[in-house]
Amino acid sequence: MQRYFIEQPFNDEVATIREDDAHHIINVMRMRLADELIAVHNGEAFVCKITKIDNGSVEVQKTGEVRPNTELPIHVTIACGLPKGDKLELIVQKSTELGMYDFIPFEAERSIVKWDAKKGKKKQERLQKIAKEAAEQSHRTHIPTIHEQYSFKQLLQVVGDYDVVFLADEEDAKVTTRTRFAERLKKVYDYKSMLVIFGPEGGIDRSEAQALQQLGCQSISLGPRILRAETAPLYVLSAISYEFE
Repeated sequence: MQRYFIEQPFNDEVATIREDDAHHIINVMRMRLADELIAVHNGEAFVCKITKIDNGSVEVQKTGEVRPNTELPIHVTIACGLPKGDKLELIVQKSTELGMYDFIPFEAERSIVKWDAKKGKKKQERLQKIAKEAAEQSHRTHIPTIHEQYSFKQLLQVVGDYDVVFLADEEDAKVTTRTRFAERLKKVYDYKSMLVIFGPEGGIDRSEAQALQQLGCQSISLGPRILRAETAPLYVLSAISYEFE
């Protein structure tokens, strides 16, 4: 059953779907009156029946059936140093499928890619669209917010907004004695929010790691192997899902 996120609240169990989603329902899915779909509003997923199709809009009415919540029990924000190419698109898409709550791209010391204001805005819009489509496909009840590009200084300023902050540091993978990520997770069951920070290709710079650690950020090892920039966030989200779900 197709899933669509709607911003406006239901009025007497009825809501209207417009713009791109309405176009998708009418012209791509070719749905008709009395067909059913899932409308998600404010974190709840309702099975609805199409009651009206008119001038590029679709009116739906609740059937009374509510779909279960599919979100991770802890809000996980992923922060990634800007990588090369289209890696961020892959990270956002797959991380959304795995339960990511929010996403912060930031300009790290070792980021080769640089975004100006115009390019950054277009990138953000593109990534937000990818997150929306991935949330619909994976039957989420929340679309991750894709933030505008942060500077590293801005990233430091939001560290205190989270109950716990982890830094995926490849240097931690090189030592003989490591604190396993699984052990870290067993200590955060009562927390509501988590920020996990990843560097770009080449990892996080030592000065950045030190600045984060001074603010209470905990370094984590993702095993003895060095993971690519686009692989590490997926490893972390999979481990969190395994532990909490």
